[in-house]
Amino acid sequence: MKSKSLLKVLTAASLIVSAMPLMSASAADPALVPYNLTGFSAGNTGGGSIPETDTARYKKVYNAADLAAALKRGSGVKVVEIMNDLNLGWNELPAEAKISPFTAHSTPLTHPVLKTTGVSKLTVDGFNGLTIFSANGAKIKHGAFVFKRSSNVIIRNLEFDELWEWDEYTKGDYDKNDWDYVTLEENSKVWIDHCTFNKAYDGLVDVKKGTNGVTISWSTFKGDDGSAGSWVRKQIDAMEANPSAYPMYAYLRSSAIGLTKEDIIAVAASQKKGHLVGATEFDSLNPNLQVTLHHNYYKDIQDRMPRLRGGNAHAYNIVMDSAAAYAAKKKITTAMETALKSKGYKFGVTSNGAISTEGGAVLVEKSEIIDVASPVRNNQTDPADSSYTGKIRVLDTLYSLNGTSFRGSSDTSGSPLAPVPAPVIAFSWNGFSTLPYSYTAEDPASLKARLTASNGAGAGKLIWSKDNWLRTSY
Repeated sequence: MKSKSLLKVLTAASLIVSAMPLMSASAADPALVPYNLTGFSAGNTGGGSIPETDTARYKKVYNAADLAAALKRGSGVKVVEIMNDLNLGWNELPAEAKISPFTAHSTPLTHPVLKTTGVSKLTVDGFNGLTIFSANGAKIKHGAFVFKRSSNVIIRNLEFDELWEWDEYTKGDYDKNDWDYVTLEENSKVWIDHCTFNKAYDGLVDVKKGTNGVTISWSTFKGDDGSAGSWVRKQIDAMEANPSAYPMYAYLRSSAIGLTKEDIIAVAASQKKGHLVGATEFDSLNPNLQVTLHHNYYKDIQDRMPRLRGGNAHAYNIVMDSAAAYAAKKKITTAMETALKSKGYKFGVTSNGAISTEGGAVLVEKSEIIDVASPVRNNQTDPADSSYTGKIRVLDTLYSLNGTSFRGSSDTSGSPLAPVPAPVIAFSWNGFSTLPYSYTAEDPASLKARLTASNGAGAGKLIWSKDNWLRTSY
């Protein structure tokens, strides 16, 4: 009888285990190990595993007022759970939210939606130990986040959207609105994981003022797809209805250039800038910069994956997929470029990949680069001046352009991944001889399929319990 009772207990326990969520974490679960925190942000504790019942330190955010209260300097909050989508445009905020840490951002000039909603800046300053996450991949719109003088910060499973507009003011140079989704300044230990970043006016995630200990993982960065109702199409539709109010757009549509509305959408759709790491030339804090990028999917990003000034950046298992952007680039002929330049207009597609400058060290390994004309650059200012040149090395990476494919390294004979345009400086890390963390890089042959799968890179991909988002290892 005892053996039969034991059998019943074991059977019941088996049923309970089989009913648990597929993505629930368990000790050393091999399927979840790739999601462990690694890279330069290793050791980042975030806000810790705070129980929901601790309402002083665990805040559930349903609206902008909740967010303002949770992220106000000195709030004592450790975990912020975003419960639903948030519209954070300055004109969308209730009066009680128009206080620190919110401020109004640059006034939108052209996008029909942003002219109504406005844009906000949210400055998160002086936190030591903070996790901001969503269990369902919530979307944040019309807001730019600046993290300053903080440490042990974790941002997970969030999507950022609707922060771009057409630039007539600086004639396509995109040099008016400092709209980045996330800017990191003077921070130590920041992990951005399983997030999605859509097209923005400026950069997507920028790292400045000596911020170190950054890891950006399992995230998607993408341009607009130009589909019906897309953000870019809404902008172009508004200008098409009244071209005389937009001189640059009208010129593109005129017989002098001859682009169709669909041509302009295709060229405008891709994202100009990815990651600027080190914003100021030869800044004294640039040697402190540290960024790891892994398992990120860059879809139609024109430049800066990353662009480093000093310090160290390590990119492994990333995909730069610029196929649509490269196809759009071909729509701008040499004659068009000459005509646009005569008017001071800038309209086209840059096609750069990873860039190291000013003594920085960038290692790209076991990644894939698709249709990027200049995949590896080591100088952006003056190739004859070695002080502007960085160190950059590529290992075992797939590269394809114009139907030609290559797999190898930057120092492989005849490699299309050899750095340009300056004389190559032998690669070495700055401040250490080997990376101060362990990691496992996968074969890049199946990387794109893995990152674009239903459980791949980006927000809303992992369906698992809330406590898993507060963990850093599985």
